[in-house]
Amino acid sequence: MTWTSAALTFLLVMDPLGNVPLFLAALRNTAPERRVRVILRELLIALGIMLVFLFSGRFLLNLLHVSQEALMVSGGVILLLIAVRMVFPTPEKNLHEPVNGEPFIVPLAVPYLAGPSLLATLILVSNSGPATHWPWWLLALGVAWLVSAVVLLSAGWLQRFVGERALVATERLMGMVLVMIGVQMMLEGLKAFVLS
Repeated sequence: MTWTSAALTFLLVMDPLGNVPLFLAALRNTAPERRVRVILRELLIALGIMLVFLFSGRFLLNLLHVSQEALMVSGGVILLLIAVRMVFPTPEKNLHEPVNGEPFIVPLAVPYLAGPSLLATLILVSNSGPATHWPWWLLALGVAWLVSAVVLLSAGWLQRFVGERALVATERLMGMVLVMIGVQMMLEGLKAFVLS
């Protein structure tokens, strides 16, 4: 996996456009003058969590005795499940979390940005090549995070300018792309298992 495909995968899993209505709903009780500061704080907290998982991925897999093949298949399954929820949300199974007062870590940083699917993807990517590739994975994560940050800091403007329907349509499209990535990860994991 190249750093550009890793960055695109991270960005699709972070789903910044799909998170715009979620962020705005979570910040409904936050004073308008504090919203940008809160979003920036949550973005930085999420980035810290992502970096921990990116750099501790190999250690976690060795500690848990999880093979590369098992991680690829399970990562694909998680991506597939998240993608299906993005494409076919229901009132009972959507990505909204109840928020009382100003959000702190939950739900903005975790799980909206640094959710289980992204953390599993970070572990998978950090183990998909030699340890010397970590600068490329760091670059990929940085690019994806920066794009997400720009989108989420512009959340109010985006919702007014683009509209709710366009955001929902974009989230469905990103979900369809994630379905393909998840299936590909599963197939690669199964192929590696069969050939090993």
